[in-house]
Amino acid sequence: QVQLVESGGGLVQAGGSLRLSCATSGLPFSNLYMGWFRQAPGKEREFVAEISRGGINTNYADSVKGRFTISRDNAKNTVYLQMNSLKPEDTAVYYCAGRPRGSVYSAEWYYWGHGTQVTVSS
Repeated sequence: QVQLVESGGGLVQAGGSLRLSCATSGLPFSNLYMGWFRQAPGKEREFVAEISRGGINTNYADSVKGRFTISRDNAKNTVYLQMNSLKPEDTAVYYCAGRPRGSVYSAEWYYWGHGTQVTVSS
């Protein structure tokens, strides 16, 4: 059974940090690109970051570049998102996702977690 379980979300003040984790099971983790997406109320799901199978290549949305860092541990089948200098506009439900190749389009990813809420207060 495929499972992607996000954790680490919560309420934080602007300028603070959070580290999200996505623990996976039942999928070929080391053969997948892993990504993070987010969806704010009333908005479409948007790309945040992705990381290649071996963790060498990463890609970020312009809105988070320099503040967020994606990483992975293939031995633990887990992907992380370190979020620093958080802003109120980062408030959203954050989802991890997997697919064999990278993409910034959420419709092209087919392994999904259920999300974790991140709320940044001003």
